[in-house]
Amino acid sequence: MPNKQQAPHLLRGADAEQQAYNYLLEQGLQPVFRNYRCKPGELDLIMKDGDTLVIVEVRFRKTDRYGSALESVTLKKQARIIAATQHYLSHHKTTGPIRFDVVALSGNGAFEWIKNAFQS
Repeated sequence: MPNKQQAPHLLRGADAEQQAYNYLLEQGLQPVFRNYRCKPGELDLIMKDGDTLVIVEVRFRKTDRYGSALESVTLKKQARIIAATQHYLSHHKTTGPIRFDVVALSGNGAFEWIKNAFQS
């Protein structure tokens, strides 16, 4: 449960992450880890889809004025996610393939789940 003292944008981000988490559970993914933090960055959601480890980046944008939530996953952001994933894998042994997904939510209610959004 998010802290009520948090800034409104952090509360919206936490709410968007919870929505994505619930949706992915409904789609049959299994939770592994939430908000994995390390020096290279943070992984929002780590889940399993069968034998595939799924790294999920959750993005929320109140408006598309400066680009959509999906567009905000830049090459620089992808590189940080990949580096954080390498850190996670160095500390948590796993077998099977790895997939990078993005769940993008917009203030207008748009919701997109992009499987295999980018490669390492």
